[in-house]
Amino acid sequence: MEELKFTKTHEWVKLEDDLATVGITEYAQKSLGDVVFVELPKKGKEVKQFLPFAVVESTKTAADVYAPLSGHIVEVNDDLKNSPQLVNEDPFGKGWLVKIKAINLDEINNLLDEASYNEFLKTQEH
Repeated sequence: MEELKFTKTHEWVKLEDDLATVGITEYAQKSLGDVVFVELPKKGKEVKQFLPFAVVESTKTAADVYAPLSGHIVEVNDDLKNSPQLVNEDPFGKGWLVKIKAINLDEINNLLDEASYNEFLKTQEH
C-alpha cells in the first residue's frame, strides 16, 4: 500500500497522474460499524483539501468524509448506492468513494504516508 497517502481524518487517496481515487480507511470503517448509506457529491463538484464532501452513515452514526486533495469530482462509485456495505467489505478496493481530478498536486505533501498514518493511529486507540 505504499502508493497510498492518508489524512488524519481517516481518508486514503491513491494518486495516478492528476487523478485521485479516494476512500475511507480500514480504521474508519471499523469505527463506524456497518455502513448503511453513502451520500456522495455530484460529478463536477469542486472540493477543497480537508473540507467535507460526502457523508457515510452506519448503524451507529453518520460521519463526514473530508477531501484529501482539492479538485473536481470526475467519478463517483455508483455501486455504493445499492451496496454501501462495500465500504466495510473492501475499503481500499470496491469500496472507494470518488475520483477527484486534482488541481494542486503539491497538496499531496500535506498527507501522511502509510508508516506515518500507522504511527498516528497508535495515538487514536484508547
